[in-house]
Amino acid sequence: MIDRKMLVDAALGARAGAYSPYSKFCVGAALLCADGEVIIGANVENSSYGGTICAERVALTSAVVNGKRDFKAIAIVGAPCGESVGAYCAPCGICRQFMAEFCAGDFEILLFDGKEIKAYTLDTLLPAAFTKKDLEI
Repeated sequence: MIDRKMLVDAALGARAGAYSPYSKFCVGAALLCADGEVIIGANVENSSYGGTICAERVALTSAVVNGKRDFKAIAIVGAPCGESVGAYCAPCGICRQFMAEFCAGDFEILLFDGKEIKAYTLDTLLPAAFTKKDLEI
């Protein structure tokens, strides 16, 4: 059983590490690994914009470089920097595709609007994903 509140709380804490001088929108993510470890990430912007990396991919890349390859869930929260979370912040398309590289279709994506947690699966948010299976000939 996934402790959704714990994961959302970790994502809320991760927002404090965001570097968002351009958009002024701070996002935090908390990734639950199959072994129970939680790895956090926050968005890190860049003046060239294309060099910006989202919180979800920060958490996933941190996990991967530390040998993790099996994941259960991720919580994502975002709001203007300095403000409380007040709306759901869904992962962008690149992050959804990045998740599909490492996560199964039943991977749980948790979103929080400051009051309620909504849970989605990766298959729901990225139907017909392009994966490594599509490269098999």
